[in-house]
Amino acid sequence: MGKKPRRPRSAFTPEIKAEIVEVCRRGDRTVAQVARDFDLTVTAVREWVKQADLDAGTRTDGLTSDERDKLARLRRKNRRLREDVDILKRATAFFAKETLWMPKTSSLLVAAC
Repeated sequence: MGKKPRRPRSAFTPEIKAEIVEVCRRGDRTVAQVARDFDLTVTAVREWVKQADLDAGTRTDGLTSDERDKLARLRRKNRRLREDVDILKRATAFFAKETLWMPKTSSLLVAAC
């Protein structure tokens, strides 16, 4: 048996996801049946239902959408700050190295007078 070909990744609006979750919550069809009816993967539909439960507060074993967004923002900010620190470290090393090799100008000024 060979592997199944990968499906192309699709983007779904929050409204479509909410509609799929509502169909699952009605209880007349299983998650697998809903996924098959809408040509989705079972895993995707399960994740949407789980995320909706987290956002509604009926589950507590994960992050809400707001918490996920905030975490992503903080990770981006942290990455930028680390890059800034790295640039400053390189600049400090560059200027420290440059000042070690500079001739003393004060001795040249005294000799010229």
